[in-house]
Amino acid sequence: MRRANLLSLFEQFLHIGGDVAVVQNRGYRRQSRTYAELSATARSWCYVLASRSIAPGDRILLWGSNCFEWLSCFWAILLRGAVVVPMDAGASPDFVERVTREAQVKLILGECARIKPTEGPSSLAYDDLPPVTRTTAPPPGRAFEAGRDSTRDDIAEILFTSGTTSEPRGVVLSHGNFLANLEPIEQGIDAYRRRERFFHPLRFVSEVPLSHVFGQFMGIFVPPLLGATVVFENSALPGEILRSIKRERATVLVAVPRMLDAIRSAFEGEIDSRGWRKWFDAAYLAAKDEWFWYRPWRFRRLHALLGWKFWAFLSGGAALSSDTEGFFKRIGYAVVQGYGMTETASLISVNHPFDAKEGSVGKALAGRELRIADDGEILVRGENVSSGYWENGALRRLDQQDHGWLHTGDLGEVDSQGNLRFRGRKKNVIVTPAGLNVFPEDLEAALRKQSAILDAVVIALEVGGNAEPVAALLLGNPAAASADELARSAVDSANAALADYQRIRRWLVWPEPDFPRTPTGKPRLSVIASQAADLLGAARNPALPSTLRSLLPSNLNDLSSLDRVELLSTLEHRYNVELNETQFASAQSLAEIQKLVTQPSARRTDFAYPGWAQRAPVRLFRLLLYYAITWPITLLLAHPRACGKQNLAGLKGPVLFVSNHITRKVDIGLILFTLPARFRHRLATAMGGETLETFRRPPEEWFFAKRWFWQLGYFSLVALFNVYPLPQLSGFRESFRFAGESADRGYSLVVFPEGTVNERDAPGMIPFQPGIGLLTQNLNIPVVPLRIDGLWQMKREHRPLAGFGELTVLMGAPVVFPPRSTAQEITARLQRLIEDL
Repeated sequence: MRRANLLSLFEQFLHIGGDVAVVQNRGYRRQSRTYAELSATARSWCYVLASRSIAPGDRILLWGSNCFEWLSCFWAILLRGAVVVPMDAGASPDFVERVTREAQVKLILGECARIKPTEGPSSLAYDDLPPVTRTTAPPPGRAFEAGRDSTRDDIAEILFTSGTTSEPRGVVLSHGNFLANLEPIEQGIDAYRRRERFFHPLRFVSEVPLSHVFGQFMGIFVPPLLGATVVFENSALPGEILRSIKRERATVLVAVPRMLDAIRSAFEGEIDSRGWRKWFDAAYLAAKDEWFWYRPWRFRRLHALLGWKFWAFLSGGAALSSDTEGFFKRIGYAVVQGYGMTETASLISVNHPFDAKEGSVGKALAGRELRIADDGEILVRGENVSSGYWENGALRRLDQQDHGWLHTGDLGEVDSQGNLRFRGRKKNVIVTPAGLNVFPEDLEAALRKQSAILDAVVIALEVGGNAEPVAALLLGNPAAASADELARSAVDSANAALADYQRIRRWLVWPEPDFPRTPTGKPRLSVIASQAADLLGAARNPALPSTLRSLLPSNLNDLSSLDRVELLSTLEHRYNVELNETQFASAQSLAEIQKLVTQPSARRTDFAYPGWAQRAPVRLFRLLLYYAITWPITLLLAHPRACGKQNLAGLKGPVLFVSNHITRKVDIGLILFTLPARFRHRLATAMGGETLETFRRPPEEWFFAKRWFWQLGYFSLVALFNVYPLPQLSGFRESFRFAGESADRGYSLVVFPEGTVNERDAPGMIPFQPGIGLLTQNLNIPVVPLRIDGLWQMKREHRPLAGFGELTVLMGAPVVFPPRSTAQEITARLQRLIEDL
């Protein structure tokens, strides 16, 4: 079917309105939004644009991370007939300013954290989307939706990249450019629609930015054809992505080759940590010539890690290494990769998921022509090819002298069956494993601005068929004792002026007085690259020690528990590894942390988080025992009363209850007794992680009967009170993530932020641990302060029986903290609220 414009996809949203369109994380919570909500929100934003005098053809810059709000604004801009100017979330403000000026942007839509008052165009933060849509509901009719009349020739968006002179270069893409790629895909999907209903809903986990044409194609345009769900995973950590695949029962992962390489490494780590290496090596060898559809069963242990609905990896944006492709195919996954570029609206060729030839990037899609020039360059022609570039405030059309053929600048060959094989890049540009273009001249210019650097050459270090920039530096005083520190400081300063994808993560100080040069004084790049590879050797990152040293305090013991969590997250994102929280908490030196970074453990934490306790049969068993045993005992011995219960009237879960902590045995029983049944029946309680772990794994030197008794106690605690570990020293993030998952399942939470029972000689509370602020900040649910009165005095007097009215649980009004509140501010205010009850 030939579509009139991209808005024809938008028309389908109401027909599949009940299907989930987007799943995303909000802190530790999971949020899902339907196609009907996406349609309504986009129309509301379209009305907002019309009310701000945005006219068809106006350029609107869209700047932020993948999320429902970004997607809504994208469709709103097209509905208004305006032009989307997508911007990478990691783009530098300077580059954004230059793009804004070059494209004559009339409005900027973006995240609150990125939007800053400027003298340029006005801006709106789409983080404020809910209040905007409530107060600006669109009127009946579609008069403000001028984009519905767009043609295939109308401009849909302009994608800007930084050229060799650092000046923005915008690729102009029309509705027809995208549709020329989408329509052949849709035709291919039609043959499988009958089978798709058995697997519906399909779920795509995507970690590719929506500012990238590949990310748009698989995150915006293809899912509506299938009523599929897109799960936006903005973490670059492979463990987070694997968890998303399993938790969301995903069907496909959409990723760049670098991420597939990292996931392969994560698989290898799991194999080693679980003691499966001998089994895996034998199975891997046996599967070499085996029927593909038997392989999932042979490697069922690995498939169980991702769930049995997951079956394919979709790779794009750069070349996927043959080793990684072969690995996933050998263990029973389909691997689909395509070839294309921004100028071709993402796709030129794509592999068939069930008939892919290893090592190729598939056959050219229908509707375009592909040929190889005499020098091996790939040439393409068709409706998907961009009409030109946006330069100096206007469209400059592509040179049509070569009969409309686009010179890709890439080298390739076509086999006898029509499969295209990518052989390398002709242009002097580094394409990273994430599929982003990096021009060495931009990086060299930023480095040469640093006073410690005489000269710099940026070369491409090959990594699995792709490349990453490596800087060779000439220092003004290379013999200085602090040469490594000077170089590191200079690289850090240069990186501050570059976008995240441009930043230099590997560098070396050139050991000679000057670079090898040609007679005309130009550096000999091939010689420098060869020597640099030898100097780097097998080291994973020679700059690691100095970089780590810059991130760590002089004394690790000075770090609070929250500081360690923040440092742990910083290191993981800097080096793209996942660190074991327990091991990290015990590290006392730079050498120990360096070892953890270079040799990360497959396990994130040593604590267990018992999801089984929240399953329906266990919950029913827990309620029966509670009302048969715990309720009568609490009534007989404590008969507590609740004060302020009216504050909970009309409040629905999930809720975070925050209370003072007097005893380990009685506090939760008093809270359960006094809470309304709707909270009591779905309540998860945080317990000291170290204590709970001792119950679960008693010391080996204990007498076996004592060990069995403690392990029985662990299962009793978890089953009867739905407790989960909240460690004091490590494991915060896993605990907080489990709290968020519990809230998603409808469970309210109880946390004792003092971290331990109050053993002081005077009444009052111990200062709260700062982790409660971080948890509150990321759960985004109402917080109800509680205070248990009278129990401290009973504890001091060792009395097991309370007098009538002696024990009271005070309940405060629910509190919701502003989004920009810091963890420290939330912690301090919660303590004041409980003290003032």
